[in-house]
Amino acid sequence: MRKVFQEELTQVGEQLVEISKLVSEAMGKAATSFQVADVDLAEDVIAADARIDFLQTSLDERAIDILALQGPVASDLRMIVGSLRMSASLERMGDLARHIAQLARLRFPSTVIPASMTETFNKMAEQDQLIADKLVVLLESRDLEVARDILKANSTIDDLHLSVFKAIAAPDWAESPATTVDVALASRYFERFADHGVSVARKVTYLVTGEWQPQGI
Repeated sequence: MRKVFQEELTQVGEQLVEISKLVSEAMGKAATSFQVADVDLAEDVIAADARIDFLQTSLDERAIDILALQGPVASDLRMIVGSLRMSASLERMGDLARHIAQLARLRFPSTVIPASMTETFNKMAEQDQLIADKLVVLLESRDLEVARDILKANSTIDDLHLSVFKAIAAPDWAESPATTVDVALASRYFERFADHGVSVARKVTYLVTGEWQPQGI
């Protein structure tokens, strides 16, 4: 019975990794579609989000079955509960990548943002992709140095997000109301993607150390 239980726990961990890989792929395609107005890539991201949703539901059902049938305690219980919460964060990251792709599709054949903001959003996309890629490594290895890298990338995105709102609030901002809304929404999507990545990183840290560290890793 214990062997079966451990196999089920392993499968939950493998499903988390699988979801994280799909999220990383979604962000890569969403960012590219956003940057170069590639509507085909945008459509790929939007369609593929259903797979992430399905895997999250499947993982959650498996975790709930383990809770009901196996009665895990101590570190195993932390693993199951943590997996439920991490799957929710990963699913939300997939949704945010979809939102970015939907903006790209909405404004096609134009790009979403004005040329003056291109560099800022390219940096945000780069940091989000770094976070997504490192989440895969973190979930596979539980290396807390990787978790710290995720926090650093998130701090960079927070600074970039703030700079976007300062720019659109500046007296010399001359873009249309529609563009202003697009810029604000896009910045928020990139920023929230990173926040959910940090949430996963902190939960992995808790699983490894048994200590919750809400202010850092």
